[in-house]
Amino acid sequence: MEKTSGIVLMAFFACLLTGTLSFAECLDNQQIYRSEYTLRYSESAPLEEGYTAGLETNKASKNKTPAAVSPILLTSSAPVRDKGMPSRVKESSEPLVLAQQVEPEEELQDGNDLETIADPLEPINRAIYHFNDKLYFWLLKPVATGYKAVTPEKVRVGMKNVFYNLAFPIRFVNCLLQAKGKAACDEFVRFFTNSTIGMGGFIDVAGNKLKLKKYDEDLGQTFGAYGAGPGFFINWPIFGPSSVRDTFGSAGDAFLEPLNYMIPKSKYRIPVGAYNTINKTSLSIGEYEDLKKAALDPYIAIRDAYYQYRRAQIRE
Repeated sequence: MEKTSGIVLMAFFACLLTGTLSFAECLDNQQIYRSEYTLRYSESAPLEEGYTAGLETNKASKNKTPAAVSPILLTSSAPVRDKGMPSRVKESSEPLVLAQQVEPEEELQDGNDLETIADPLEPINRAIYHFNDKLYFWLLKPVATGYKAVTPEKVRVGMKNVFYNLAFPIRFVNCLLQAKGKAACDEFVRFFTNSTIGMGGFIDVAGNKLKLKKYDEDLGQTFGAYGAGPGFFINWPIFGPSSVRDTFGSAGDAFLEPLNYMIPKSKYRIPVGAYNTINKTSLSIGEYEDLKKAALDPYIAIRDAYYQYRRAQIRE
């Protein structure tokens, strides 16, 4: 009992320290990603004396995407000479537009890739993002890297298949709820085949031999298929990106999760879930790092990528 209390106490202080550092880093990043003015220019068209570049203001909504910017103007304060400048135009009272204007986000047609999810809890979500980020680099990635070093890839892929096969009831029921008859039949055949010939799902016989498609359906997608909007973005500690709709969907899917009945006690179920996470992470190390390197603001990139991915799943 004393040993367990000590472990819990150490874990509490570790989370407290990580959360504090994450919140401090979040405050620093607010200054980096929220600059008030951005000066844009074109290297291929250098300015001559008498010309000034327009200063673009970034005081738009928090969810404004980089493509939805105002026109950048080049205005003249002196006449333009004709000689030696055949490609230049004469002095005009009209500004010269150097960039096309993109329609405001609220006027975008449905399905436009620039659409984003509401994020009224952004300060809190950012702090949680930095907590999850530290948790990944300080704990999950080192453990997954060590596990990857001692476990063959075929074993790791096989265990991933086992957990996927066990979640069959979630996908099957949601296929039925969305009236996807063929998908429900394919899921049933896939589950029966892989559970028998595929040794409990370790070998994906249905996918490799029968060429049956995977259907990653859940209750959040079912709500979306019936017209429920995502609500707003929520970044949960440990579990990561979600939305109001998908949070309720995940809670409903828990009643269909076989592991919750096969392993009713949390002290055994949590380690099994942790192993599943470590195993999946070992197969995708480097993907998150590449996203962070490519993104100007990783938080925005992850939030928008999550929303676009979920929207695409619902529309399939």
